Amino acid sequence: MAIKSPIRILTDTTAAVSRPYLREKRVELLHQVIIFGEQTFLEEAELSFPEFLDKLRSSRDLPKTAAPPVSEAETILERMLEDADTVICIHPSTELSGTVRTVETARSSRFPDADIRILDTRVVGAALGSMVRAATEWAEHGMAADEIMYNLQALIPRARTYFLVDTLEYLRRGGRIGGAASLVGSALKVKPILHLEDGRIDALEKVRTQTKAMERLVELTLESCPADESARLALMHADAAPAVEQLRARLFEHYGFESIPVLELGAAITVHGGPGIVGVSFLAQA
Repeated sequence: MAIKSPIRILTDTTAAVSRPYLREKRVELLHQVIIFGEQTFLEEAELSFPEFLDKLRSSRDLPKTAAPPVSEAETILERMLEDADTVICIHPSTELSGTVRTVETARSSRFPDADIRILDTRVVGAALGSMVRAATEWAEHGMAADEIMYNLQALIPRARTYFLVDTLEYLRRGGRIGGAASLVGSALKVKPILHLEDGRIDALEKVRTQTKAMERLVELTLESCPADESARLALMHADAAPAVEQLRARLFEHYGFESIPVLELGAAITVHGGPGIVGVSFLAQA
């Protein structure tokens, strides 16, 4: 009989983290649902990011998203529980996604007695990926589930995410605009810098050009990102590789880390932020 792993990690496709890393570490993924008219696709499993971009450019209407199906969560949790004593589920802010509710429903309906821990990280994207990597490393080193959950909770107030979008229209029409709604109408005249605040998208400040906005992302990072690996500094983008590489080069000048991960955001995030997102994520000093 195979020996069970003490702990396994579950996340979803809004986590900006290398998919080879997830496969190597046996982290399971729930798939967000992408909706084009009457067609629905499981992100990555049924619709790759290049395919998504092609459909987005040719579609008359903006696509929509939905949380992963409860049935998928039930199937994956059942498989994981055959191999683990505890499953830790690490998912995006409930202000932005219904994924936490999906997993809670699957747990209560099918596995009420199982040790399934569910965390609303209050973040999304690269910050979510950083928490997934942290939990995976802790579990590999034999940390108990209670301590992993405690440490993850402690990361939440330290998480910083700053990003730019080409247009606020995707956020506005997708209903995720939050406190940045005040910028609609002036968006043609400014380049808004957005951030995640208590699980919601909010406007941080306005600058006049893309160049100045990119420079401000560098400044914001330098103001509060520690100069060591504990920061888990990572960059993210949606179909904006040249811009994010410029940002990486600027930050590398200051930090000199061996590497700064550059991660591509998936379809579900791009539906709401639009192509052209460029962002930075890190953990501020405790």
